[in-house]
Amino acid sequence: MAETDARRLSHYDESGEAKMVDVSGKAATRRTATASAFVEISDAVLAAMAANPKGNPLEVARFAGIQAAKRTSELIPMCHPIALTHVDVQAEIVPGGVRITSTAATVGVTGVEMEALTAASVAALTVYDMTKALDKRIVIREVRLEAKTGGKSGEWKRSS
Repeated sequence: MAETDARRLSHYDESGEAKMVDVSGKAATRRTATASAFVEISDAVLAAMAANPKGNPLEVARFAGIQAAKRTSELIPMCHPIALTHVDVQAEIVPGGVRITSTAATVGVTGVEMEALTAASVAALTVYDMTKALDKRIVIREVRLEAKTGGKSGEWKRSS
């Protein structure tokens, strides 16, 4: 948090009221963001995923994540509607669960971090929905931004 302490939060005006940021003066650049999430699932549930009567949970999660990225501004109140030029969501079984990775891109005046995070979150929720009949102890964790490019702040990549 120390990194943000010196800066003012952009979604508040001088009186502390929430506001949508005016991005009309910003330059359009290519912007990308990658986010991830982890769905902690027991080995027994992971083994049973292939026989899921609802369909392939990983494919359904991919589609849900892509759809969610396109609707981010409808879900996050101060998020700008943007024209996405690309969204990709990958879900893979790894030891202990499912790793979700999402990438969003645009050419525009505001970033796509929220779209990538929304895609990863909804994909993770979908894996939960598709497997909850087998185990209610599933945990969604580590939803986080991994990297971003473009805009005034340039490139950023998670170091750990």
